Amino acid sequence: MTGGGALLDGLDKLIQEVTKVPVYVAEDSVSCVALGTGKVLDYIDKLDDSFSSQHVSLID
Repeated sequence: MTGGGALLDGLDKLIQEVTKVPVYVAEDSVSCVALGTGKVLDYIDKLDDSFSSQHVSLID
């Protein structure tokens, strides 16, 4: 897990228990989000077609 959610005590264990999928918390979870965003921005011109402006609702 990365980001602020990874800082919530026990959330990793709850997700693992419910999904039956191993969950790991990154060593510096908050910085991971910023570093990953920076890496994406380095390649934004190549990824531009991957993003869509269409809104998809998960709730009817």
